[in-house]
Amino acid sequence: MIGALGFLALWAAGRLWHWPAARTAALLALWWAALVLISAPGIGAPGPAAVLGGDFRLWVLLGPAALVVLAYRAGLAALRARARPLAAAAAAETAPGAPGRPDGPLQPQEIERYARHLFLHEIGGSGQQRLKAARVLVVGAGGLGAPVLLYLAASGVGTIGVIDDDVVELSNLQRQVIHATDRLGQPKVLSAVTALAALNPYVAIHPHHRRLEAAGAEALIADYDLVLDGTDNFETRYLVNRLCARAGKPLVAAALGRWEGQLAVWDPARGGPCYECIFPTPPAPGLVPSCAEAGVAAPLPGILGAMMAMEAVKLITGAGEPLRGRLMLHDALDAETRVIAVRRRPGCAACGDLP
Repeated sequence: MIGALGFLALWAAGRLWHWPAARTAALLALWWAALVLISAPGIGAPGPAAVLGGDFRLWVLLGPAALVVLAYRAGLAALRARARPLAAAAAAETAPGAPGRPDGPLQPQEIERYARHLFLHEIGGSGQQRLKAARVLVVGAGGLGAPVLLYLAASGVGTIGVIDDDVVELSNLQRQVIHATDRLGQPKVLSAVTALAALNPYVAIHPHHRRLEAAGAEALIADYDLVLDGTDNFETRYLVNRLCARAGKPLVAAALGRWEGQLAVWDPARGGPCYECIFPTPPAPGLVPSCAEAGVAAPLPGILGAMMAMEAVKLITGAGEPLRGRLMLHDALDAETRVIAVRRRPGCAACGDLP
């Protein structure tokens, strides 16, 4: 039967020459349409129909049947594609650690990877070992979280947790450099796993695809040494601040909008103020517009996010003076940065009763 052999020949040619699936499907569809027309009563010629073989009704039924099979295969492929990152995230969230023990010595490839850190006497081998053993939680995988995650992974922070309930959207890609066009619609934490695993296989990424809420947040924060807050809503900022203050965990937090940003290390357990000491009440609704409402310059989150990661590296290694008890204000439009001193506030609802 020449008609059936034609389908087989086209399929084999597509496999042999690695045609795109769409081209093979289009050629098969054209061959099917030709067979239907040639064998149709009153339309096709008896001679060619007899040579090609097959009954008109058979060829007509073959088309819908093939569509059903192709639709099933496409749906199955889509489910598998969606399941792969979810499975990878689940494995990452429960994995015991990155290659090599977090408390073990640096491996030869890690020594070469982090050589520029090892040359800094403020970090050196002992500081890099502390980075490897550190557990850091990043709240938010958006504008601030993206550069934070990149530089924490590049610096060799051994265990990085990231919590976010959002998915990658096209408008994010103007500034959220950790995500990519081919990951649109994917949860941001899974996109982060993909990017960080490609950057540094010697760090363990623990994704938490959910919103940080009071229920369960305390146990999550207790599992980490340091928290970096890159969220864009006041409810979460105040919640993270209170939980970190109660747990005695340093909190590196930044906020930004349009052309300006601010950054501080909130650490009342070590003598500094907490976020609520300086901002005791959130602003009235509508007073501070979000980035979606007011806009934001694309490099600004990168500037502030890189500074957040720098503060984290300093806190972990003990290098330099962190922004504890100081608030940095950055104006990108006028290229001005200034730092002001801030102090704990007696009677603060978040940390006033802490020693």
